Amino acid sequence: MERRQGYVLLSFTTLAVILACLGLFGLVSFSASRRVKEIGIRKVLGAGSWGIVSLLAGDLLRLVLVAALIAAPIAWWGMDRWLRGFAFRIPVYWWVMAGAGLLAALIALATMVTQAYKASRANPVEAIKYE
Repeated sequence: MERRQGYVLLSFTTLAVILACLGLFGLVSFSASRRVKEIGIRKVLGAGSWGIVSLLAGDLLRLVLVAALIAAPIAWWGMDRWLRGFAFRIPVYWWVMAGAGLLAALIALATMVTQAYKASRANPVEAIKYE
């Protein structure tokens, strides 16, 4: 019973992470399309690709970290309540929650960087030729 429940939870967790990455991918795409002129001007003035990537991904990474800070206590509380039902109970360590938050931030960062790097490689002349 517990093993089957673990497989189901793993499947839904994987699906949730994939959907979250698709959402972040869309959010970075939307943010980059709204800031095309700003990116073009920054590139013309000498900004590097990684500077633009950090500009686009930095704002969203802060949101991911805030979400992890909000979710960690809730997840700890839920795990603690669930583990109370077992005869041989293990403690929930803080570093497990911190590691999960760090892993989520790394996955989100990888998703954001791929799209932001693509946006930063665009030709700046196309972005500002109508200004």
